[in-house]
Amino acid sequence: MAITLSKYTQALLESLHQAKKKSPSTDMTHLQVSQTVSFFALLYEKVRNSIEFREEHLVRRAAIERILRRRLAINPSGKGEGENVVRELLWARYMSSETLKTSEVSNIQDGINKFVWFLQNLSKVHGKNSPKQTQYLYDILTCEIEEHIELEKTKRFNANLYFYYQVLHKKFQLANVSDELRDAYFYTAAEVAFAKNDNAYTRYHLFTLHYGTFTALNEEKLTDLVRNWPTIVRDFEKIIENPYKDKLIKQAKKQVPPFLILDDILKNANSDSATILQDETLLLEKVQASCDKKYKETNMKLRTAMIRSITYIFLTKIIFVLLLEIPLSRFFYGALDILPLVMNVIMPPIFMGLLVSFFRVPDAKNTQRIYNRLVNIINNDETFETAPIKVTHEKQTNRPLLVLGFTLIYFIFFGILFGTIFILLERMGFNIIGTTIFVFFLTVVGFFGYRIRQTAKEYSLEEADGIFSPILYFMFLPIVSVGKFLSNEVARLNVLMLIFDFFIEAPFKMIIDIIEEWVKFVRGKREEI
Repeated sequence: MAITLSKYTQALLESLHQAKKKSPSTDMTHLQVSQTVSFFALLYEKVRNSIEFREEHLVRRAAIERILRRRLAINPSGKGEGENVVRELLWARYMSSETLKTSEVSNIQDGINKFVWFLQNLSKVHGKNSPKQTQYLYDILTCEIEEHIELEKTKRFNANLYFYYQVLHKKFQLANVSDELRDAYFYTAAEVAFAKNDNAYTRYHLFTLHYGTFTALNEEKLTDLVRNWPTIVRDFEKIIENPYKDKLIKQAKKQVPPFLILDDILKNANSDSATILQDETLLLEKVQASCDKKYKETNMKLRTAMIRSITYIFLTKIIFVLLLEIPLSRFFYGALDILPLVMNVIMPPIFMGLLVSFFRVPDAKNTQRIYNRLVNIINNDETFETAPIKVTHEKQTNRPLLVLGFTLIYFIFFGILFGTIFILLERMGFNIIGTTIFVFFLTVVGFFGYRIRQTAKEYSLEEADGIFSPILYFMFLPIVSVGKFLSNEVARLNVLMLIFDFFIEAPFKMIIDIIEEWVKFVRGKREEI
């Protein structure tokens, strides 16, 4: 049977077709970097990124912000920093010199000039700039730079995000919320659930939806933005941190898998995209092939996430042991027990490895569910996709006494679980310092394991929880909850990131810059011979 495509699906196909069109490049720059320098810069970035958990597509933007903050700290005027930012991105292979246009360097410099001008005028109009208002500017500029590095990829990504939003936004019903505000709330949820974007990209896309790209704004519009900036930041934050946020994101994530498979199918299709989507038999074949491929990729992602998690935990643990456990144990107890020390170093990575080994990718039944759901999504038949998804920010219950009883049971179990852990560690010779560090990393590893599990479920379109799922969730919930709290708090004071960003990166990049100039000097002398 033939499938009649909806207007949103047809619009998606047209947007993807337009994204593939490339204009001829006649302004290619001759900016080159040394391969030797590039190797060491790339190595540094690999190590630096291993200590900070971030989605792969967000790593480059974060690097741009680090580079920009450091360059502007050295040169607050920002003059000539556009080329320096590009050069550092080339060092770390975040962009290629083969496709780099002269206009891209000019656009980055123009963005930096407007950024500096904006900050200066913001302080003149409103007094001292707040960290939040300044961070918004960094987010907007760095996201814009990052998106323009691979413009075709950006257009494709945004087309799929818009399709996801258009198909689903009317299905979500929020009590006592206008349609306009509901759409804004759901859009920010889509940024997280579908695009896996962080606050920086959500802020940037909200900004571009209202005002366009930052570098394209003229002085009149920038002046108007300066005058209203505190209000703009406050209004955007109200949308991002809305009372429905967590539940909206949770429900939105459940809708994602078929959209991801659709994107993969269309990415690998040539000019026959519409033909594939309109033929049920051909579409089923493509869905099966795409799902099989994505399940294998998920296995690779699990291994990568595990390695990164273990690296982060191991490095952080070594610092905790060297800076806290050893000195404090000697100071308060006058001795150091080797067994607790060794266990505190090796147990968290082993625990992480065991957790990840239990994760499994979806099966053939999941593939069939994705296919059925995908047909509903792209079909023009209005009888599909009519079931509303109701979301409320209030916890509703018809049996408050039962909820109170379950809450008491949970807290009792919480106390028993951690009490048992403390007693076992004490009998193994752990002092209070070693015990605290062990429990800290046990809970953080549990939370990291939970996050990695979400990677395993990326393409899973589950119909319902398993029979024993509530029991397992209940047993691990105390560890995961404490781990989430601790990891969020520690992320604000990540010692490793502070060491890298303030004590290693600046001198390291300065040395690389000197080596780069020396290589250029030697190359020039060689060419003279």
